[in-house]
Formats: sequence, structure tokens, C-alpha cells
Amino acid sequence: MSDTTTTATAEPTLSPAEMAPYIQHTRIDPDATRDDMVAHAREAVAHGFNAAMVPASWVPVVAAELRGTGIEVASALDFPTVGVMTSAGKAAEAAEIARLGATQLDIGVQIGWLKSAMYDEFREDIAGVVRASGLPVKVMLELPLLTDAEKEAAVELAMEAGAAYLKNASSGQIETANPTSVRYLVDRARDGVRVKASGSIKSYRQGLELLRAGASLLGTSAGVAIVTDAADDSTTSY
Repeated sequence: MSDTTTTATAEPTLSPAEMAPYIQHTRIDPDATRDDMVAHAREAVAHGFNAAMVPASWVPVVAAELRGTGIEVASALDFPTVGVMTSAGKAAEAAEIARLGATQLDIGVQIGWLKSAMYDEFREDIAGVVRASGLPVKVMLELPLLTDAEKEAAVELAMEAGAAYLKNASSGQIETANPTSVRYLVDRARDGVRVKASGSIKSYRQGLELLRAGASLLGTSAGVAIVTDAADDSTTSY
């Protein structure tokens, strides 16, 4: 198990290239080929990204490519449609993904259970993944879907379950990552719990604002464009 995330300082002089250690380089296209995934892993190495984030089915290929590089192998579970797996199924898949070579996991949560005040079930769903995988787990909280009271409960329950990271959302379809959501999570995170920003992070300037707000990681498919300062608002990113 590995957790080598750089602590974000986000100094004003941080250059686009210096943002690379904070970026989890994401590729989850359903039509991506083996060659695409190998190239993705090699981009992560070439630019010094924190991790290559890929679907579970491609973890063995990417893990083999990244072995010995120090780059994390991240994958996602109960995603992109979140909260649809059984807790037992989620825990079993988490264990398998870890066995295949992942070093970090991002997971969807049971929003419906939270809204139904099924707090023990919500917490245990996350805790089961933490126990089964033995990996740092990042919890996608889908903040825009929650009331103020539900946000507070979700944050506390996720940390009680052993979450290593709190995430504002699973993707740009739920929320464009923004400093307000990041600061909300940073202000509530206990010692040792970090924040990952996710959702349509498309430019160096946007990434810098998120790091200044306290994010430790940025999840985006626009990583190469960001670190070369070639990104713009038309870039598709997760």
C-alpha cells in the first residue's frame, strides 16, 4: 500500500509543470484500448503526475507499466453511476482491484441511504471497502445532491468509516470543482484526512485556485494540457 501524495502549498509561483505532482491523470473512456492505456501510464511518468487513474479492468496493464516509477495506480469503484452496488459486492471488488495492483481507490457512496437516514449502512458501505482493500480510499460525496445537514453527516460518516480523502464529487456531471466546495471539506477534515477536487478541471488557473483552497489532489483527464498550459474551457475532462 502506498500513499505518497505531496502536500499542496500552491505558492503563487507554482508553474504549470510544477502542478503535475498534484494531478491524478484520468482516463476512463469505455473505448480506450490497451495501447491507449499504456500511453496513458507513460504520460503519467513523463510528466511526473501523482497517479494514473484508470478503470479496474486496466489496472494490471497500468500497474505493470508503472512498476518501480513511484507513480500511484488509482482506480474507481461504484462509478460512474454511484451507489448501485451492494456493499458485499463493493468490498469484494475492492479487494480484487487491490490484488490486481491498484494503490488507491476512489469510491461512489450510497446517497439514497444517506437521504433515508440509514447512517449505519452508509458508513459500513465505505468501511467495508477500506477494510477489504487495505488502500487509501477517496470518497466521492456528491455535495450538490445533498442538503446542508446531509453534507455534514456525509463528511462525518465517511471519516468515521476510515476515508483517507474527501471528494466534492465524482465528475463534472455532478459539480465543476470549485474553491468553495474544497474549502468546505478542508475545514471539516480531521487530521490526516485530505481533500481531492474533481469535476471538469480544465485549466492551470483553475487547478491553482483549487490547490490554494486546500486540495491535495486534482482529478482530471486534462492533465497533460494543464501542465503544458495548453488547456482551455473546451477541453473535455472528468
